[in-house]
Amino acid sequence: MAKLETSLIHEGEHFNTTKSVVTPIFQTSTYLADDIDSFAQAAAATKSPEFYHRHGNPNNSQAAALIAKLEKKEDALVLATGMAAVSTAILAVVKSGDHIIAQNAHYAASLTFMRDFLLQYGIEVTQVDQTDNNAFEAAIRPNTKLIFVETPSNPNLDITDLEYIGKLGKEHGILTMIDNTFASPINQVPADFGIDIIVHSATKYLGGHSDLTAGVVCGSAAYIEKVWRRSLLLGASLSPFDSWLLLRGLKTLALRVRQINENALALAHWLEKHPLIKTVAYVGLESHPQHELAKKQMTGFTGMLAIEVDGKDDAEQFERAQAILSGLKYFHNAVSLGGVESLITHPASMWGAHQSGKNGNQPSFSKGLLRVSVGIEHIDDLIADFEGALQGL
Repeated sequence: MAKLETSLIHEGEHFNTTKSVVTPIFQTSTYLADDIDSFAQAAAATKSPEFYHRHGNPNNSQAAALIAKLEKKEDALVLATGMAAVSTAILAVVKSGDHIIAQNAHYAASLTFMRDFLLQYGIEVTQVDQTDNNAFEAAIRPNTKLIFVETPSNPNLDITDLEYIGKLGKEHGILTMIDNTFASPINQVPADFGIDIIVHSATKYLGGHSDLTAGVVCGSAAYIEKVWRRSLLLGASLSPFDSWLLLRGLKTLALRVRQINENALALAHWLEKHPLIKTVAYVGLESHPQHELAKKQMTGFTGMLAIEVDGKDDAEQFERAQAILSGLKYFHNAVSLGGVESLITHPASMWGAHQSGKNGNQPSFSKGLLRVSVGIEHIDDLIADFEGALQGL
Protein backbone atom coordinates (compact mmCIF):
# COMPACT_ATOMS: atom_id res chain seq x y z
CA MET A 1 0.00 0.00 0.00
CA ALA A 2 1.32 3.43 -0.96
CA LYS A 3 2.50 5.77 1.79
CA LEU A 4 0.59 8.96 2.52
CA GLU A 5 2.92 11.28 0.58
CA THR A 6 2.67 9.03 -2.49
CA SER A 7 -1.12 8.84 -2.26
CA LEU A 8 -1.31 12.63 -2.19
CA ILE A 9 0.29 12.69 -5.64
CA HIS A 10 -1.24 9.63 -7.29
CA GLU A 11 -4.53 8.57 -5.67
CA GLY A 12 -7.48 8.90 -8.06
CA GLU A 13 -5.35 9.34 -11.19
CA HIS A 14 -7.58 6.89 -13.08
CA PHE A 15 -10.18 9.69 -13.33
CA ASN A 16 -7.71 11.52 -15.58
CA THR A 17 -8.55 9.90 -18.92
CA THR A 18 -6.15 12.13 -20.87
CA LYS A 19 -2.38 11.82 -21.40
CA SER A 20 -1.72 14.97 -19.38
CA VAL A 21 0.57 14.43 -16.38
CA VAL A 22 -1.46 16.99 -14.42
CA THR A 23 -5.19 16.34 -14.54
CA PRO A 24 -6.75 19.04 -16.73
CA ILE A 25 -9.74 21.13 -15.69
CA PHE A 26 -12.88 19.50 -17.01
CA GLN A 27 -14.62 22.83 -17.50
CA THR A 28 -17.92 21.56 -18.83
CA SER A 29 -21.44 21.32 -17.51
CA THR A 30 -22.51 18.32 -19.59
CA TYR A 31 -21.03 15.29 -21.38
CA LEU A 32 -21.61 13.46 -24.65
CA ALA A 33 -23.16 10.00 -24.61
CA ASP A 34 -22.20 7.32 -27.16
CA ASP A 35 -25.72 5.90 -27.30
CA ILE A 36 -29.03 5.72 -25.44
CA ASP A 37 -27.91 2.86 -23.19
CA SER A 38 -24.72 4.57 -22.04
CA PHE A 39 -26.68 7.77 -21.44
CA ALA A 40 -29.18 5.89 -19.27
CA GLN A 41 -26.40 4.20 -17.32
CA ALA A 42 -24.64 7.51 -16.65
CA ALA A 43 -27.92 9.15 -15.59
CA ALA A 44 -28.61 6.39 -13.07
CA ALA A 45 -25.08 6.01 -11.71
CA THR A 46 -24.08 7.43 -8.33
CA LYS A 47 -21.62 10.33 -8.72
CA SER A 48 -21.17 9.68 -12.43
CA PRO A 49 -18.15 11.78 -13.45
CA GLU A 50 -19.38 12.18 -17.03
CA PHE A 51 -23.09 12.96 -17.18
CA TYR A 52 -23.96 16.41 -15.79
CA HIS A 53 -21.88 18.53 -13.44
CA ARG A 54 -24.34 18.49 -10.56
CA HIS A 55 -24.02 14.68 -10.61
CA GLY A 56 -20.24 14.60 -10.86
CA ASN A 57 -17.06 15.68 -12.59
CA PRO A 58 -13.69 13.93 -13.12
CA ASN A 59 -11.88 16.61 -11.07
CA ASN A 60 -14.37 16.18 -8.23
CA SER A 61 -14.13 12.39 -8.39
CA GLN A 62 -10.34 12.45 -8.17
CA ALA A 63 -10.33 14.88 -5.23
CA ALA A 64 -12.96 12.82 -3.40
CA ALA A 65 -11.08 9.56 -3.93
CA LEU A 66 -7.88 11.11 -2.59
CA ILE A 67 -9.47 12.61 0.53
CA ALA A 68 -11.38 9.39 1.26
CA LYS A 69 -8.04 7.56 1.17
CA LEU A 70 -6.50 10.07 3.59
CA GLU A 71 -9.40 9.71 6.01
CA LYS A 72 -9.51 5.89 5.69
CA LYS A 73 -13.12 5.89 4.49
CA GLU A 74 -14.77 4.05 1.61
CA ASP A 75 -15.90 7.15 -0.24
CA ALA A 76 -16.20 10.92 -0.16
CA LEU A 77 -18.08 13.75 -1.81
CA VAL A 78 -16.69 17.22 -2.47
CA LEU A 79 -19.02 20.21 -2.31
CA ALA A 80 -18.86 23.96 -2.88
CA THR A 81 -18.10 25.06 0.71
CA GLY A 82 -17.35 23.70 4.14
CA MET A 83 -20.86 24.62 5.29
CA ALA A 84 -22.33 22.77 2.30
CA ALA A 85 -20.45 19.71 3.57
CA VAL A 86 -21.62 20.16 7.19
CA SER A 87 -25.26 20.87 6.36
CA THR A 88 -25.63 18.20 3.68
CA ALA A 89 -23.88 15.60 5.83
CA ILE A 90 -26.24 16.29 8.74
CA LEU A 91 -29.36 16.40 6.58
CA ALA A 92 -28.45 12.98 5.20
CA VAL A 93 -28.78 11.60 8.76
CA VAL A 94 -31.63 13.38 10.52
CA LYS A 95 -35.28 14.22 9.90
CA SER A 96 -38.03 16.01 11.81
CA GLY A 97 -38.39 14.58 15.30
CA ASP A 98 -34.75 13.49 15.58
CA HIS A 99 -32.18 14.68 18.10
CA ILE A 100 -28.51 15.67 17.74
CA ILE A 101 -25.84 15.96 20.43
CA ALA A 102 -23.31 18.69 19.66
CA GLN A 103 -20.69 20.67 21.56
CA ASN A 104 -20.85 24.11 23.14
CA ALA A 105 -17.90 25.10 20.93
CA HIS A 106 -18.29 24.71 17.17
CA TYR A 107 -17.57 26.79 14.11
CA ALA A 108 -20.04 29.72 14.31
CA ALA A 109 -21.92 28.87 11.11
CA SER A 110 -22.31 25.25 12.21
CA LEU A 111 -23.85 26.46 15.47
CA THR A 112 -26.21 28.77 13.62
CA PHE A 113 -27.25 25.94 11.31
CA MET A 114 -28.03 23.68 14.24
CA ARG A 115 -29.61 26.29 16.53
CA ASP A 116 -31.71 28.11 13.94
CA PHE A 117 -32.16 26.13 10.72
CA LEU A 118 -32.62 22.64 12.15
CA LEU A 119 -34.90 23.86 14.92
CA GLN A 120 -37.28 25.26 12.31
CA TYR A 121 -37.64 21.75 10.87
CA GLY A 122 -38.34 19.99 14.14
CA ILE A 123 -34.82 18.68 14.80
CA GLU A 124 -33.60 19.20 18.37
CA VAL A 125 -29.98 19.86 19.31
CA THR A 126 -28.43 19.48 22.77
CA GLN A 127 -25.04 21.13 23.33
CA VAL A 128 -22.59 19.77 25.88
CA ASP A 129 -19.12 20.51 27.21
CA GLN A 130 -16.80 18.61 24.88
CA THR A 131 -14.22 18.12 27.63
CA ASP A 132 -16.76 16.15 29.73
CA ASN A 133 -17.23 12.61 28.37
CA ASN A 134 -20.11 11.91 30.72
CA ALA A 135 -22.03 14.89 29.37
CA PHE A 136 -22.32 13.24 25.97
CA GLU A 137 -23.78 10.03 27.39
CA ALA A 138 -26.13 11.94 29.71
CA ALA A 139 -27.55 13.82 26.71
CA ILE A 140 -28.57 10.69 24.79
CA ARG A 141 -32.31 10.34 24.14
CA PRO A 142 -34.31 7.58 22.43
CA ASN A 143 -34.48 9.75 19.31
CA THR A 144 -30.77 10.69 19.22
CA LYS A 145 -29.47 9.96 15.72
CA LEU A 146 -26.18 11.85 15.59
CA ILE A 147 -23.28 12.96 17.79
CA PHE A 148 -21.46 15.84 16.09
CA VAL A 149 -18.05 16.92 17.43
CA GLU A 150 -15.24 19.25 16.43
CA THR A 151 -11.72 18.77 17.77
CA PRO A 152 -9.67 20.86 18.25
CA SER A 153 -12.57 23.30 18.49
CA ASN A 154 -12.76 26.73 16.89
CA PRO A 155 -11.42 29.00 18.34
CA ASN A 156 -10.93 27.82 21.94
CA LEU A 157 -8.90 24.74 20.98
CA ASP A 158 -10.61 22.31 23.32
CA ILE A 159 -10.22 18.59 22.63
CA THR A 160 -12.91 15.91 22.37
CA ASP A 161 -12.05 12.32 23.30
CA LEU A 162 -12.55 10.59 19.95
CA GLU A 163 -12.07 7.06 21.22
CA TYR A 164 -14.80 7.61 23.80
CA ILE A 165 -17.18 9.17 21.25
CA GLY A 166 -16.56 6.36 18.75
CA LYS A 167 -17.35 3.69 21.34
CA LEU A 168 -20.35 5.61 22.68
CA GLY A 169 -21.88 5.85 19.23
CA LYS A 170 -21.36 2.16 18.52
CA GLU A 171 -22.80 1.10 21.90
CA HIS A 172 -25.99 3.12 21.36
CA GLY A 173 -26.39 2.73 17.59
CA ILE A 174 -25.84 6.46 17.02
CA LEU A 175 -23.86 7.82 14.08
CA THR A 176 -20.83 9.92 14.98
CA MET A 177 -19.54 12.84 12.93
CA ILE A 178 -16.50 15.08 13.28
CA ASP A 179 -15.45 18.37 11.75
CA ASN A 180 -11.76 17.55 11.24
CA THR A 181 -10.86 20.88 9.63
CA PHE A 182 -8.53 22.22 12.34
CA ALA A 183 -6.49 19.02 12.55
CA SER A 184 -6.40 17.87 8.90
CA PRO A 185 -5.92 14.15 8.14
CA ILE A 186 -2.16 14.66 8.45
CA ASN A 187 -2.50 15.29 12.18
CA GLN A 188 -5.62 13.29 13.06
CA VAL A 189 -7.47 10.36 11.48
CA PRO A 190 -10.83 10.03 13.29
CA ALA A 191 -11.59 6.71 11.57
CA ASP A 192 -8.86 5.16 13.73
CA PHE A 193 -11.12 5.87 16.72
CA GLY A 194 -14.36 4.58 15.23
CA ILE A 195 -15.84 7.89 14.03
CA ASP A 196 -18.34 7.23 11.22
CA ILE A 197 -18.40 10.49 9.26
CA ILE A 198 -15.69 13.11 8.68
CA VAL A 199 -16.34 16.57 7.26
CA HIS A 200 -13.88 19.29 6.31
CA SER A 201 -13.87 22.83 5.13
CA ALA A 202 -11.42 22.03 2.34
CA THR A 203 -11.01 25.79 1.96
CA LYS A 204 -8.55 25.54 4.82
CA TYR A 205 -5.64 23.07 5.16
CA LEU A 206 -6.68 20.75 2.34
CA GLY A 207 -6.63 23.53 -0.27
CA GLY A 208 -3.95 25.40 1.61
CA HIS A 209 -3.53 28.51 -0.53
CA SER A 210 -6.56 30.69 0.36
CA ASP A 211 -7.73 30.67 -3.25
CA LEU A 212 -10.77 28.37 -3.20
CA THR A 213 -13.83 27.41 -1.19
CA ALA A 214 -14.74 23.74 -0.88
CA GLY A 215 -16.08 21.15 1.52
CA VAL A 216 -15.85 17.38 1.75
CA VAL A 217 -17.82 14.61 3.45
CA CYS A 218 -16.19 11.19 4.03
CA GLY A 219 -17.89 7.98 5.13
CA SER A 220 -19.14 4.59 4.03
CA ALA A 221 -20.13 4.14 0.39
CA ALA A 222 -23.79 3.71 1.36
CA TYR A 223 -23.78 6.87 3.45
CA ILE A 224 -21.99 8.96 0.79
CA GLU A 225 -24.64 7.92 -1.72
CA LYS A 226 -27.25 9.39 0.64
CA VAL A 227 -25.22 12.59 0.91
CA TRP A 228 -24.86 12.73 -2.86
CA ARG A 229 -28.62 12.35 -3.36
CA ARG A 230 -29.21 15.21 -0.92
CA SER A 231 -26.65 17.29 -2.77
CA LEU A 232 -28.48 16.81 -6.07
CA LEU A 233 -31.43 18.66 -4.57
CA LEU A 234 -29.49 21.22 -2.52
CA GLY A 235 -27.23 21.98 -5.47
CA ALA A 236 -23.93 22.97 -3.81
CA SER A 237 -21.71 21.43 -6.50
CA LEU A 238 -18.00 22.17 -6.40
CA SER A 239 -16.84 23.93 -9.57
CA PRO A 240 -14.30 22.15 -11.80
CA PHE A 241 -11.76 24.94 -11.36
CA ASP A 242 -12.00 24.94 -7.56
CA SER A 243 -11.75 21.15 -7.58
CA TRP A 244 -8.62 21.40 -9.71
CA LEU A 245 -7.15 23.93 -7.27
CA LEU A 246 -7.98 21.57 -4.42
CA LEU A 247 -6.14 18.72 -6.16
CA ARG A 248 -3.14 20.98 -6.65
CA GLY A 249 -3.13 21.98 -2.99
CA LEU A 250 -3.48 18.41 -1.74
CA LYS A 251 -0.23 17.38 -3.40
CA THR A 252 1.77 19.40 -0.86
CA LEU A 253 -0.53 18.85 2.14
CA ALA A 254 1.90 16.71 4.14
CA LEU A 255 4.82 19.08 3.58
CA ARG A 256 2.78 22.18 4.39
CA VAL A 257 1.14 20.83 7.52
CA ARG A 258 4.37 19.50 8.99
CA GLN A 259 6.09 22.87 8.53
CA ILE A 260 3.06 24.64 9.96
CA ASN A 261 3.07 22.30 12.98
CA GLU A 262 6.74 23.05 13.62
CA ASN A 263 6.26 26.81 13.29
CA ALA A 264 3.17 26.88 15.51
CA LEU A 265 4.81 24.96 18.33
CA ALA A 266 7.85 27.24 18.31
CA LEU A 267 5.68 30.38 18.25
CA ALA A 268 3.46 29.04 21.05
CA HIS A 269 6.50 28.41 23.25
CA TRP A 270 7.76 31.95 22.60
CA LEU A 271 4.38 33.60 23.26
CA GLU A 272 3.87 31.58 26.44
CA LYS A 273 6.91 33.28 27.97
CA HIS A 274 5.95 36.84 27.00
CA PRO A 275 4.79 39.00 29.95
CA LEU A 276 2.04 40.74 27.91
CA ILE A 277 0.41 37.46 26.88
CA LYS A 278 -1.96 36.21 29.58
CA THR A 279 -2.63 32.74 28.15
CA VAL A 280 -1.65 30.66 25.14
CA ALA A 281 -4.01 27.87 24.08
CA TYR A 282 -2.14 25.42 21.88
CA VAL A 283 -2.72 21.68 22.16
CA GLY A 284 0.98 20.99 21.62
CA LEU A 285 1.96 22.82 24.82
CA GLU A 286 2.28 20.84 28.03
CA SER A 287 0.36 23.64 29.71
CA HIS A 288 -2.76 22.83 27.67
CA PRO A 289 -5.15 21.03 30.06
CA GLN A 290 -5.83 18.31 27.50
CA HIS A 291 -2.30 17.94 26.14
CA GLU A 292 -2.10 14.23 27.02
CA LEU A 293 -5.38 13.50 25.24
CA ALA A 294 -4.15 15.47 22.23
CA LYS A 295 -0.96 13.38 22.13
CA LYS A 296 -3.06 10.22 22.28
CA GLN A 297 -5.19 11.01 19.22
CA MET A 298 -3.08 13.46 17.20
CA THR A 299 0.27 12.99 15.47
CA GLY A 300 0.78 16.76 15.09
CA PHE A 301 -0.79 19.77 16.77
CA THR A 302 -1.83 21.98 13.82
CA GLY A 303 -1.10 25.62 13.13
CA MET A 304 -3.98 26.95 15.23
CA LEU A 305 -3.48 28.70 18.53
CA ALA A 306 -5.42 31.21 20.60
CA ILE A 307 -3.72 33.86 22.71
CA GLU A 308 -5.22 36.16 25.30
CA VAL A 309 -3.62 39.58 25.72
CA ASP A 310 -3.12 40.70 29.32
CA GLY A 311 -4.88 43.81 30.62
CA LYS A 312 -6.52 45.21 33.74
CA ASP A 313 -10.04 45.01 32.23
CA ASP A 314 -11.97 44.23 29.03
CA ALA A 315 -11.37 47.70 27.61
CA GLU A 316 -7.59 47.49 27.97
CA GLN A 317 -7.52 43.94 26.64
CA PHE A 318 -9.53 45.01 23.60
CA GLU A 319 -7.30 48.04 23.01
CA ARG A 320 -4.15 45.94 23.22
CA ALA A 321 -5.57 43.23 20.95
CA GLN A 322 -6.36 45.86 18.33
CA ALA A 323 -2.88 47.36 18.69
CA ILE A 324 -1.30 43.96 18.08
CA LEU A 325 -3.41 43.45 14.98
CA SER A 326 -2.35 46.84 13.66
CA GLY A 327 1.32 46.26 14.51
CA LEU A 328 1.78 42.93 12.77
CA LYS A 329 3.36 42.81 9.32
CA TYR A 330 3.24 39.15 8.30
CA PHE A 331 0.16 38.03 10.23
CA HIS A 332 -2.71 39.47 8.18
CA ASN A 333 -6.00 40.32 9.86
CA ALA A 334 -8.35 38.14 7.84
CA VAL A 335 -10.87 35.36 8.28
CA SER A 336 -10.21 31.71 7.41
CA LEU A 337 -7.15 29.65 8.25
CA GLY A 338 -4.90 26.81 7.17
CA GLY A 339 -3.17 28.60 4.28
CA VAL A 340 0.52 29.02 3.57
CA GLU A 341 0.30 32.58 4.90
CA SER A 342 -0.15 33.43 8.58
CA LEU A 343 -3.46 35.02 9.61
CA ILE A 344 -4.88 36.45 12.81
CA THR A 345 -8.43 37.38 13.87
CA HIS A 346 -10.28 38.82 16.86
CA PRO A 347 -13.03 36.25 17.67
CA ALA A 348 -15.14 38.51 19.91
CA SER A 349 -15.58 40.95 17.02
CA MET A 350 -16.40 38.24 14.48
CA TRP A 351 -18.46 35.64 16.29
CA GLY A 352 -19.63 37.08 19.59
CA ALA A 353 -23.20 37.30 18.31
CA HIS A 354 -23.19 33.64 17.20
CA GLN A 355 -21.63 31.80 20.11
CA SER A 356 -22.95 32.27 23.63
CA GLY A 357 -21.33 31.32 26.89
CA LYS A 358 -22.89 29.35 29.68
CA ASN A 359 -24.47 32.44 31.24
CA GLY A 360 -27.16 33.86 29.00
CA ASN A 361 -26.07 35.60 25.84
CA GLN A 362 -22.64 36.78 26.95
CA PRO A 363 -19.96 35.92 24.36
CA SER A 364 -17.64 33.13 25.41
CA PHE A 365 -14.67 34.99 23.92
CA SER A 366 -12.48 37.30 25.93
CA LYS A 367 -12.05 40.80 24.50
CA GLY A 368 -8.33 40.10 24.49
CA LEU A 369 -8.52 36.77 22.63
CA LEU A 370 -6.78 36.48 19.25
CA ARG A 371 -6.97 33.41 17.02
CA VAL A 372 -3.77 32.73 15.13
CA SER A 373 -3.33 30.57 12.04
CA VAL A 374 0.39 29.97 11.55
CA GLY A 375 1.70 29.62 8.01
CA ILE A 376 4.93 28.37 6.44
CA GLU A 377 6.96 31.59 6.64
CA HIS A 378 10.32 31.37 8.41
CA ILE A 379 9.76 31.05 12.15
CA ASP A 380 12.35 33.74 12.95
CA ASP A 381 10.33 36.27 10.95
CA LEU A 382 7.05 35.23 12.60
CA ILE A 383 8.49 35.59 16.11
CA ALA A 384 10.09 38.93 15.21
CA ASP A 385 6.74 40.11 13.86
CA PHE A 386 5.01 39.43 17.18
CA GLU A 387 7.93 40.85 19.11
CA GLY A 388 7.67 44.13 17.25
CA ALA A 389 3.89 44.34 17.66
CA LEU A 390 4.09 43.64 21.40
CA GLN A 391 6.84 46.22 21.89
CA GLY A 392 4.42 48.82 20.59
CA LEU A 393 1.97 48.30 23.47
